[in-house]
Amino acid sequence: MVAAVALAVFGALTERLVVPARLVVFLAGLGLAYYCLTRLSRSMAGRPVDTTFWLSVAWLVLLIAVALLAPLLPLQEWADVSNSLHAPSYAGIDLGSAHPLGTNNYGLDLLARSVYGARTSLIVALSAVVLGSVVGSCIGIVAGFFRSGADTVIGIGTNAVLAVPPLILLIALAAVMQPNLRNIAIALSLLTIPSMVRLARANTMAFAEREFVTAARAMGATGWRVMTRELLPNVALPVLSLAMVMISVLIVAEASLSFLGLGVPPPQPTWGNMIAEGEGTVFAQHPYIVLIPGVFLFLTVFAFNLVDEKARERWDPRSAK
Repeated sequence: MVAAVALAVFGALTERLVVPARLVVFLAGLGLAYYCLTRLSRSMAGRPVDTTFWLSVAWLVLLIAVALLAPLLPLQEWADVSNSLHAPSYAGIDLGSAHPLGTNNYGLDLLARSVYGARTSLIVALSAVVLGSVVGSCIGIVAGFFRSGADTVIGIGTNAVLAVPPLILLIALAAVMQPNLRNIAIALSLLTIPSMVRLARANTMAFAEREFVTAARAMGATGWRVMTRELLPNVALPVLSLAMVMISVLIVAEASLSFLGLGVPPPQPTWGNMIAEGEGTVFAQHPYIVLIPGVFLFLTVFAFNLVDEKARERWDPRSAK
């Protein structure tokens, strides 16, 4: 295990090999470390262990903890250029230096910017998912319970939003709204509301015909009580399952907006505008400017998708099939 990690570190840091050879050595080290970790966890647990799942959980826990505690951590300068005048520009990756993941053209620390970029991405994505799930679930339950005219009007509105390509909708909203965290979260929530409405409506219509709903109506329960006490708890599980998927989708959407210059403006870092800093000839000369935020983005989206898949297998077997 130690040898595998050492091989991966050697591939990442050595200057003795050309870039393709360094990449091969680095990936070989990671693959060997993963194999050793899988064998070790299986021998300790006495049964097969889903190592990828637990690594994904560990990554999300670490990322969220570091993002929440970022102001308390001893990170280098990440936003104020005036405080990085004496820092080297385009410093390469050096795990033993003050800038372990290097710096950008202004001397700002890439590790600190990646951590604060995680704060931005998680705040925007989670806020948008919560807002979209609450609004979409309420609208969907109303449409599925009352049907008739309410269902028709809500269906037309939902289809109208779905008819607009998501990226075009986001660009249009970004053009008329101030680019801050609140407005971007509101804009991204519009991507989740139509899907949540359809899912909540379909499940409401299915559960509305069940015996416990019929019994509640026979006992004189009002429509409001039936929706909140009988239907909402049963609709919540599939909605939460979809919400987990939407978190990773919205993280990518936020990064796309920031890459296009329509998201949170600099100097506030996001993974999208950090990747945009490496456009053109910068990437050819300093590829880590793009690769570091790109790796953070990839690992986070991959981890959310894998955790959601396992959660659905555990708590919602029907949707996992």
